Amino acid sequence: MGSRMAEDQEQRPPSLLPYDDWAESALRGVVARAVAHAAANGLLGDHHFYISFRTDRPDVLIPERLRAQYPEEMTIVLQHQFWDLRYDEATQTIGVGLSFGGVPCGLTIPLAALTAFADPAVNFGLRFRAVAAGGAETASEPPSPPAAKPVGLPSPGEPAEPRPVATETPQVVSLDAFRRKPPTRDGSG
Repeated sequence: MGSRMAEDQEQRPPSLLPYDDWAESALRGVVARAVAHAAANGLLGDHHFYISFRTDRPDVLIPERLRAQYPEEMTIVLQHQFWDLRYDEATQTIGVGLSFGGVPCGLTIPLAALTAFADPAVNFGLRFRAVAAGGAETASEPPSPPAAKPVGLPSPGEPAEPRPVATETPQVVSLDAFRRKPPTRDGSG
């Protein structure tokens, strides 16, 4: 039975349409809409965002000290203390002001630099393939969890230490769930 499935997969021609790329782009658009909504209306209820992104891309604008501390990937938490949250549709970038170690700074993150997005309040999460600064995606399989530690912002009265990642795992949407499955041996799909 295993060899039959392998034969079916080998006989299927490769797609000439980049469905995976289109789906990934649409899901990055979900993040853009969530950020734009939060920028216009604030983070309502218990909603808060974990945003992971590549720091080694030249189009990611962050202070050099943060790039040195997080040379490949970084996760920020937008919950209590941030300012100037915005989504720029023309440049497809997220902008936000945050404090790191008590020092305020601005970050500009292109959608293409995102590796993950989560809203733990509703158990929602997305993972993305890394996209090189030139626009080509660099991974053909789902990425492993981010290696960078989330950088949290303190609530009033809390020390300025990174917050741990929520212990409840957000629901991650995999593009594999939407791929066509080969028919079973009895002909059912």
